[in-house]
Amino acid sequence: MMTRLGVLGWPVAHSRSPAIHNAALRSLGMDDWHYQRLPVPPQLFAETARALPGSGFVGANVTIPHKQAALALADTAGEIATAIGAANTLLFAPDGTITAENTDAQGLIGALGQSPRGLTAMVLGAGGSARAAAWALRDAGASEVSVWNRTAARATALARELGVRAVAQAEPADLLVNCTSVGLSRDGEGLEQLGLSADRLGAYGQVVDLAYREGDTALLVAAKEQGVNTVDGLDVLVAQGALSFELWTGRRAPLEVMRRAARA
Repeated sequence: MMTRLGVLGWPVAHSRSPAIHNAALRSLGMDDWHYQRLPVPPQLFAETARALPGSGFVGANVTIPHKQAALALADTAGEIATAIGAANTLLFAPDGTITAENTDAQGLIGALGQSPRGLTAMVLGAGGSARAAAWALRDAGASEVSVWNRTAARATALARELGVRAVAQAEPADLLVNCTSVGLSRDGEGLEQLGLSADRLGAYGQVVDLAYREGDTALLVAAKEQGVNTVDGLDVLVAQGALSFELWTGRRAPLEVMRRAARA
């Protein structure tokens, strides 16, 4: 019988997670495991997720817009997912019990290539990924974490819950993390929606864009033109995906295999 994994999202057609995880499974000889996309609209999320264990699923990743709903759905949750208020990883027990975990936070810190301790950080967005980023940076010792969102009330609510600062516009910082889906194209339109312009990106020491596409996003193109160090969404995707993989399988994730598959 096939053991199944997947990624729940809406939309999810762009996800590289199936390529990454199936390459990892093949490299470990786990040919009776398979990872797939699971496109699910918000109104069907809970019903679908609860039905997955009965269809051979032992786990799933969760992406936009379901991360907070995933935590609410779960029967039990890990400490990090509970603290963040969102989950990106679900584990299904044989009895149908669902456990929620969050590997986004550790994945982001792992992909940075430096410790954020003592640094200032600017987080764009207020969804599940932004919650994980803000919590992770604060927990890792950033001296100040600020959050901006196009809907100011959402940023204010997130800041209040996680003990960070909501701001009316993106401010200069050592680290900028884009947790929105804005900017997937390569033109500059996305920057305007983020309240940024290309010449302002020089005010950041490092720019991370959790969005990913074929080639750099508009944000990363502009940051590189300003000579800023960048981290793209695929690096973060692999880092958090490896942690999810280990939770589901109990096997050490083959990181290099996963990195190559992400960019194939």
